[in-house]
Amino acid sequence: MHLENKDGRLTSGMLEMELHQTSAPTSAGLGGSGLVELNTSNHRPQQGVGKADSLSPYHNGAPVDQDFGSCLKERWSHPPFSQVFGSRSKDPCFTENTPLLRNFSQEKGSWCTPVCHPEFITGEESWEDSSAEWEGRSLLSRELAGSSESASLEKGELLDSAHVRFRLAKLRCCVRWLKVAGLFVFVVLCSILFSLYPDQGKLWQLLALSPLESYSVNLSSHADSMLLQVGLAGALVAGSPSRLGREEHVLVEVTQANTPGSRWRRPQQVTHNWTIFLNPSRSEHVVVSRTFEVLSREPVSISVHASLQQTQIVPLLMTHQYLRASVEAQVTIAAVILAGVYMLIIFEIVHRTLAAMLGSLSALAALAVIGDRPSLTHVVEWIDFETLALLFGMMILVAIFSETGFFDYCAVKAYQLSRGRVWTMIFMLCLVAAVLSAFLDNVTTALLFTPVTIRLCEVLNLDPRQVLIAEVIFTNIGGAATAIGDPPNVIIVSNQELRKMGLDFAGFTAHMFAGICFVLLFSFPLLRLLYWNKKIYNKEPSEIVELKHEIHVWRLTAQHISPASREETAVRGMLLGKVLTLERLLAQRLHSFHRQISQEDKNWETNIQELQRKHKISDKTLLAKCLTVLVFVIFMFFLNSFVPGVHLDLGWIAILGAIWLLILADIHDFEIILHRVEWATLLFFAALFVLMEALAHLHLIEYVGEQTALLIKMVPEDQRLTAAIILVVWVSGITSSLIDNIPFTATMIPVLLNLSRDPEVSLPAPPLMYALALGACLGGNGTLIGASANVVCAGIAEKHGYGFSFMEFFRLGFPMMVVSCMVGMCYLLVAHIVMGWN
Repeated sequence: MHLENKDGRLTSGMLEMELHQTSAPTSAGLGGSGLVELNTSNHRPQQGVGKADSLSPYHNGAPVDQDFGSCLKERWSHPPFSQVFGSRSKDPCFTENTPLLRNFSQEKGSWCTPVCHPEFITGEESWEDSSAEWEGRSLLSRELAGSSESASLEKGELLDSAHVRFRLAKLRCCVRWLKVAGLFVFVVLCSILFSLYPDQGKLWQLLALSPLESYSVNLSSHADSMLLQVGLAGALVAGSPSRLGREEHVLVEVTQANTPGSRWRRPQQVTHNWTIFLNPSRSEHVVVSRTFEVLSREPVSISVHASLQQTQIVPLLMTHQYLRASVEAQVTIAAVILAGVYMLIIFEIVHRTLAAMLGSLSALAALAVIGDRPSLTHVVEWIDFETLALLFGMMILVAIFSETGFFDYCAVKAYQLSRGRVWTMIFMLCLVAAVLSAFLDNVTTALLFTPVTIRLCEVLNLDPRQVLIAEVIFTNIGGAATAIGDPPNVIIVSNQELRKMGLDFAGFTAHMFAGICFVLLFSFPLLRLLYWNKKIYNKEPSEIVELKHEIHVWRLTAQHISPASREETAVRGMLLGKVLTLERLLAQRLHSFHRQISQEDKNWETNIQELQRKHKISDKTLLAKCLTVLVFVIFMFFLNSFVPGVHLDLGWIAILGAIWLLILADIHDFEIILHRVEWATLLFFAALFVLMEALAHLHLIEYVGEQTALLIKMVPEDQRLTAAIILVVWVSGITSSLIDNIPFTATMIPVLLNLSRDPEVSLPAPPLMYALALGACLGGNGTLIGASANVVCAGIAEKHGYGFSFMEFFRLGFPMMVVSCMVGMCYLLVAHIVMGWN
C-alpha cells in the first residue's frame, strides 16, 4: 500500500483505506461508508475473518506489504487504530494507488483486515515483569505466530489468485487477437474472390415482338455452367393476372438436348416454358428473371413468342447469363452467410453495423464466384433510399425538438397521469405507441417515442432498456393494425392484382384491426408476466445513475473530437480529465451507497411538484415552430396515403420538413445537429438492404416461398386452407424475424397468388394475404434486426448510453412474437374456417 501526498512522498498522517464494495452493503459497524475497520484492543485479528479477496497485491509491479508494515510501525504508538480507520481521512492530499488486501466476514457482514504481525512489535515497547503479564505475553506471541502463518497463507493465495487473473487476461487478449486476425483473413479472402471475377455486365437485347414474328437465339453452353438465367424487362406484370386465357402474354421456351447414358440412344429435347403476362396499360417498367437448369454441354436455344390481341409491336429487353452453381448450392451459401451475420450480432463479436457490412461483402463475393457479380451501380440501386431519407429527416426533426425541453415535459405528464404507478405508466406508453404506429409509420413512432421514454426513465430512476424493448414491441404490433402502419401491409394493399380481387384499403384495415385488438388483449398480461421477476428500477440511487450517464456522455464527447490540431487535442485532454474527476466522485459515492429503492413510489404527488419545477419547457418559441412543422409532416404522411394526387413519398416529406425546421429554428451551428444523427443506424440499414437483396439473388427467399407452396400442396384438399393459414403465418413470422420482412413480403405475394390460382389447389387469396401480413409484421418482434423500428430504437438508446444487446431483446421479443402469432393464427382460423369470412 503506497500512501502518497502531493509531493509523491510517503507520509505518516491519517491512513485512508477504502474498499470497492459492489455486492453487499456494509454493516452498521462501518457506518455504510465501506471503510476498513480494525480491532486492536488485544492486538489480535478480528474473529470470523475469511480468506482474502482476490485483489492484486501489487502496485506497478512492487509488493505492498513492506511499505504497509513500515507505515504501521510509525503509527504503533499513536491513538488506537479503531479511531484511525473508523472514519475517512479529511486530508485531500492522500491518494490510494493500490487496493488493500481485504477479507470478508460472512458472520458479521463487515470488511476487516488483519494487521497484527510479528514485525509490527518493536523492542521499544515496555512489558511488565509480572507472571500474569508474562503469561499474557506468551499467549499473545502464540496468537501472533498463528496470525503470521495465516497472513503468509493468505498472501500466497492472493499471489495465486493474481496469477490466475493474469492468465485469464492473457487468454482474453489471445482470443481478441484471434478474432481480429480471423475477421481480417475473412475480409481479405472475400475481397480477393470479389476482385478475381470481373463484372461482365448484362447485355440487354431489344426485341420487337408481334403476333406474326418471334425471336430465337442459340447459345453455346460452358463447361462449368449449371444454370441459365434469362431476364426480361418492359411493360410486364410481376405476378399472374386475375383472369387467365384472354390476357396478353409472352412465352419463353428454353430448349436443350439431354444426353442419355447410353451411346446408342439419341439425345432427348428438354423444353422449359415460361409465361410472362403483359401490362395492358403499357405504363410500368418491370424486370423479371427466371433460372433454368443446364442439363448438359449441348447448345441451348431460347425462343420468345408473343400472344397479342392486336397486331402491334411490343418492345422488350432480354438478357441471359450462365451461373456456375446450382440453386441448392446458392441457397446453402446464403443460409451460411445469414447464420454468420447472426452469430456476429448475437455474441456481440463486432458491432451490428460492421456485421451487416461483413455479410454484404461475403454475399457479393459469393455472387461474383457463381458468375452473377453486380456492378456498383446495381449495388447502390439495391439500397432503399426512401427509408434512409425518412430516417434522416425525422432524426433531424427530433434533434431540434429535444432542445425545447418538450420530452422532459411529456415524461412528467405521463408520470402524473399514471399517479405514480409505474406499470400503469408503462402500459399507457405501450398503448399510445401502438395506436400511433397504426396511423404513422412504426419507424417514425420509434423515433418520436424513444427520447421521451429515455427521459421519463431518467426522471423516475427506471431502467430505460426494459421499457424501450416493451415499447418497440407494441409499436410493431400496432403497426400491423392498418394498411399504412407497416411496410408489408403497404406492399400488400398496393398490389394491383389483389385490389382486383377486392382486397382494398378499408377491408384490409377492418380485418387486420380486429385481429390486432385480440393480440393486444393477450400481449399486455404476457408482458407483465415476462417482467414479473425483472427489476425495472435501477439498483442505485438516481444521483449515481445520473453521474454514470454524465461520465458516459463526457467520454463519448471526447471520443468524437479528432486530435487534428493542438487546440482540439487540448480540449480532448480537458474532457478526459473531467471524466477522471467524475469517476473519482462516483467511486466515493459508491462507497457511501446504502439504500434500497421501493417498488412503488408512495410520495408521487410531492415528486410531481418537484419534477414540474425541475423539468420545464425551456424554449417555447422553438417549441411552437417544431410543433407546427411536425404536425404538417404527419398531416402530409396521411395525405400521401389517402390522396393519390400528392406525389411525395415519405422520405421526401421528412427531408422537406427537416429543411423547413432548420430554416425556422435559425440553426447556425449545423455540426451539432449532424452529431445527433444516428449515422451508425443509417449505415446499418444501407448494409442490410444490400445483404437482403444479395440473398434474394442467391434464391434464398424464393426457395422459402417454393417450399411453403409444396408443403401446402401435400395436405389433403379438405384441410388445405387450414394448413395454408397455419404455414403462412409461422413461416412468415419466423422468416421475418431473421431477414427483412419487406423483400420477403414482395417475394411471397406472387407465390401465394400463383398458389391460389392453381387448379389443383384452388385456395382463396385474401386469407393467405392476411396470414402473410400478420406473420410478417408480428415476426419483426422475434429478433433485434427483425424490424426497422427495433434497429432505430436500439440506435437511439445506444446514443444516449442505454444500448441493449441482441439477447436482451430476444429474451422478451421472441416469446411475445410466438404468443402474438399464435393469437393471430387462431383469429384467422376462426374468421375464415369457422365463420367463412372469405
